[in-house]
Parts: sequence; structure tokens; C-alpha cells
Amino acid sequence: MPPSPSHVRTVVTTYLDRHPGERDALAGLLAALEASAEPTNRTTLPAHTTCSAVVIDRHQRVLHIRHKASGGLLLAPGGHVETDDDTLLAAALREVEKTGIPASALVLTPELRDEPIDIDVHAIDPDPARDDAAHRHYDVRFVFYLADGAPELALQAEEVTGSAWLPFDEVSSPTLREKLAGSALDGVIVAVNASAIVHDGNGRYLLHLRDADKPWIWEPGCWSLLGGVREPQDRTLLDTVHRELYEEAGLTVADLEPYAVEHVTGTDGTRVPIQVFTGLWNGDPARLPLTEGVMLAWVRPEKFPHMTTLPSTRELLEQHAVDHPLPADGPTAPAGSARAKAPSGTVLNVVGVHLYLERGGQVLLGLRHPDSAYAGGSWHVLAGHCEAEAASACLVREAYEEAGLVIESANVELVHTVHMREQPTDPPRVQLFFRALRWEGEPKLREPDKCVQWEWWNVKELPEPVVPYTRAAIEGIRAGRVYTELGWTG
Repeated sequence: MPPSPSHVRTVVTTYLDRHPGERDALAGLLAALEASAEPTNRTTLPAHTTCSAVVIDRHQRVLHIRHKASGGLLLAPGGHVETDDDTLLAAALREVEKTGIPASALVLTPELRDEPIDIDVHAIDPDPARDDAAHRHYDVRFVFYLADGAPELALQAEEVTGSAWLPFDEVSSPTLREKLAGSALDGVIVAVNASAIVHDGNGRYLLHLRDADKPWIWEPGCWSLLGGVREPQDRTLLDTVHRELYEEAGLTVADLEPYAVEHVTGTDGTRVPIQVFTGLWNGDPARLPLTEGVMLAWVRPEKFPHMTTLPSTRELLEQHAVDHPLPADGPTAPAGSARAKAPSGTVLNVVGVHLYLERGGQVLLGLRHPDSAYAGGSWHVLAGHCEAEAASACLVREAYEEAGLVIESANVELVHTVHMREQPTDPPRVQLFFRALRWEGEPKLREPDKCVQWEWWNVKELPEPVVPYTRAAIEGIRAGRVYTELGWTG
């Protein structure tokens, strides 16, 4: 779909907020928008919009190309809006790609971002060959910086005969030349977003699962770092990351320090540099008032390959783990906390969480991979071991990581506990079974090295073999019992 009139109106209105003196010059465009005309259609007369890209390199030069259609004039890359351009910015980016420079090699400027730097009005002579009458173009011009490592120009010979990089005072358009001269644009790329690697100092990283059903947002369905875009009230990017952490999760992290700059691809296809900070926090993510996305969870590096993340984010986290190795004797207790010193004779119990998911008299079971270290070839409910987290938070995390199911901790209830020891030499285990009252999604094979099949089974006709304590728990739930002991003697 081409850009809607409302989109064009928003772009023009934002531009006029910066340049109110040009309202009279754009009166014809504003009138067309009020009349609900299609301003981007080249057949709309007596005027319509076009789009151009002002590409600035590190030497403060602007890319110009010789358009055949203009009689060989040196102009910024630009042209008419096409039906596949959903925004005016997208049209400008498409025109740049005709020079061999992809959108991923362009960076929006911190001063203007996705707002135009100039809207030029110029007359177009009639073209009898195309049956075009004389008309006007309202050329909407967007600014981009050329990123490091951008490819060499590869001009489309059928439309372009040459190119040149011109300093600001030699830019061909007088209106654009004037605006560039009065700007602070210098071609130097700086971060305009900020995010945070939050870790507990014991090898765990706080990650944010973004909504999967909102394709218009950045990174839908991915695990990412908390953070966002710098806003006018932010004096520095450190202010930005502090504000974003608090707004998104009610989280305050002291002593955040710059760590690296991550380069990602934005929703418009351009490159986005993000200043990444890092800091220590040790708390329960389930208790944070999350306002965006699905959930927050502690994750260890060995889980990264099994999670949906941007490659750049995963590489950044893995490098952070290398830069912050665990102590030689393993994880340590956080500063100020009581070291786990139990009374003499106390034996620590391993805590496991299990998802009892029932639908229409059927329970969800997964077939363990035959080479699985535990219960290979047996049927088992979705399960996992608690790390330093609440049991309900562990369940929420495991449900998504293993099967892509979205569950809120407020929508689960404890229905059975199995206290067991499989062998006399094994550590005792407390197996907690939670029933999900509501959930989103259908089971998917997210960890095929552990589970090869999800299937719904009649609770009265369970398959063989089923993990023994799982069968005991399901039978206990059906009978209304809340507790089972297994493997204890004497």
C-alpha cells in the first residue's frame, strides 16, 4: 500500500512545526490533503509528492547522481513514490538502493530521525512522450548518514549516468543547501538508543521477551535487552537507559556503565546504533511491574543458542559472559546476602517445576529425546529446574523456552507436590506441579534435543512409558490429592 494521506499530512505537519515560514509555499499540498487527494500518486495533478535521500558521509559530503530523466543534472537520489512504499521514508530508501547502497548501510540522524530536512517545490515541464501535463513536485527529503563499511556505489545504468560527492556549499538544490548550512549535521554516527545488559554477577542475564503478535514493533517475539529511544527530556543516553528500565519494568539499576555499541536493523531497514550499558541487579523478575512485552526472566549463557534473539544481541551477551567469568569456585552469593549455610545435617533439595496443562480431558505430554540425559524415550510433562528464581517465574520461562507457550504467573495454581528420591545416593527432589488456568499459543518443538513430540493424551489413558513420578502426580491430581512421596525407605 502507498503512503496514506494521513501519513503524508503527519510528515508535512511535523516539518512545518520546524519551518512555519514555509506554510504558504506548501499551501497547495495542504489543500490537496484537505481534499483527500492521493498526494503520492504521479497521476495526481496539478501536483504530487516525490521523495529524495540526502546521504551524508563522514567528510560532510552529499551524494548526488546524474539522472537521465532530468537531462543529466546532478541531484540527490530520488523519484516518485511507488505502490509498495508504505511510508515516504521507505520511498527515499528505495531510491538510494538504486545506487547500490542498501538501507542497512544508512543511519538516521539524531537531529531529525525520520523527519524530513527539506520539502522543495519545483515545476515540471510537460512531457508529450508520456502525455504528462505541466505540474509541480513537492519533493520530501530525508537525511541519512553513510555507515562505516558501506558498499561501493553500483549505479543502475538505465537510469543514472554518474555520481559525485559534493560538499554542503556545492549541493545542487538551493533550499537544501541553505538548510544544510544552518544545521549541525556532520556525518559522524552516534547512538540514539540505549539498552542495558543487566546481570547478577553469578552468570545470569535479565532478558525481556517482546510481544510476538505485534509485527510493527522492533524485534517481535524475540528475547532482547531492556531499553529504548532517547527522548527530548533525556540529557544523556545514561538518562535514557535509566528512564527506559523504570518505565518498562519498574527497575532501578545503580552504577550502570557503558559497555559497547550494538548495531541492529530498525523497522524501516536502516542501521540503528545502540549504546549498551551494563550493571548488576539481583532480584525476582516476576515481581517487577512489566509494562511492555510478555515477560522478564533470568537466563544463563548456555540457553542463548536455544532462544530467539538477534544475532548481534546474542554475540554481545556471549562476549559479556567471556568478559565477566564466574569465580573459580562457581557462583557466589550476592553482596549483602546471607551465605547458604544450613544447620548441620541439613540436605539441600533440588526443586523442579512442572506444567500440568489440561484441555477437554486431555493432558499435554512431551516425548523425551531418546538420547536425553533424563528419561530418554519416555513421556513427561513440560518441566525444568528452578534457578535463583520463584517457582512460578521458572514455570513461565520454561513454558516459553520449551514449547512457545505464553503463561502469566498469576494464571497458575499449585495442584500437586511430589517429594522423592529416585536412588539412595541421589539428592532429594521437590517436584512442584502447576496447573495453568489460561495460556496463549499451541505447543511447538523449541528444544528438539530434549523433546521430539508434543501430544495431548486422555488423562485416563496415558501412554507408555510415562516418567513414574509424572504418572503418580497426574493420578494424584485426578484423585484430588495434593501430595505424594516416592522412593523413601524406612
